[in-house]
Amino acid sequence: MKGFLGPLSRLGSIRSYSGTFKRSQLRLEGVKDVIAVASGKGGVGKSTTAVNLAVALAIKCQLKVGLLDADVYGPSVPMMMKIDRKPDITEDKKMIPIENYEVKCMSMGFLVEKDAPIVWRGPMVMSALVKMTRGVDWGNLDILVVDMPPGTGDAQLTVTQNLQLSGALIVSTPQDIALLDARRGANMFSKVGVPILGFVENMSFFKCPHCGEPSFIFGKEGARNAAASMGHNFIGEIPLEVDVRKGSDEGIPLVISAPDSVISKAYGDTAQNVVNKLEELAKEPSLYPEINL
Repeated sequence: MKGFLGPLSRLGSIRSYSGTFKRSQLRLEGVKDVIAVASGKGGVGKSTTAVNLAVALAIKCQLKVGLLDADVYGPSVPMMMKIDRKPDITEDKKMIPIENYEVKCMSMGFLVEKDAPIVWRGPMVMSALVKMTRGVDWGNLDILVVDMPPGTGDAQLTVTQNLQLSGALIVSTPQDIALLDARRGANMFSKVGVPILGFVENMSFFKCPHCGEPSFIFGKEGARNAAASMGHNFIGEIPLEVDVRKGSDEGIPLVISAPDSVISKAYGDTAQNVVNKLEELAKEPSLYPEINL
């Protein structure tokens, strides 16, 4: 891992957590939009949403898409995207993302052994995140989807400070305890000048395979109501089904394995809503020309 981290001088040092810097300074060459998929807490299906959203953007919306797994401590993209090799390196020492299902992927999970714990303090995590953003040859992309780590701390600030985020997508279950952290996550992005693309309600209900009746296991319309109360859009509702779990474990996103299913359509609709919101934001004058931290 020493060779991977290396001196930060090759990529530029991490910016201070205080001060003001222009959003235009943070652009990734060749990448049109960067969106963060966040939750504020773990266990709500954020990574599953990020993976299926990225594949839906690539296949259903016909866009050039990248997927960055920024959850350094618990990377999920290698298993979910069925990738088990290390990235190649360009002549100028940048990593080449690994492509599957028409999505270019980068994850800390590509760089460490499968079951190896990542026991790092904050500065090492920050260095790794800078490397996985600035130290990757993404090529030309319409959208880079960033699967954010849970929480609202240093890792989230590092991503925000090093990327020009076009917006953030907040994922939550309908459960009140999950929505507490979802609200905190949305407020964090607003404080650092990142527009909220909308809320996605994951595990919104379970449809009985025998009688067809929905069961609202985690509550009903919690994320929809939270979005409305905060003045944000509600742009997706993903039911809870066994096939979603199977697809994640087997490394075949549901939008690939069952493209005509109800859930696959839900992911496709969410992807299109994200595209529509990005197009809408692009027409508006920037509300956040600078970021204050």
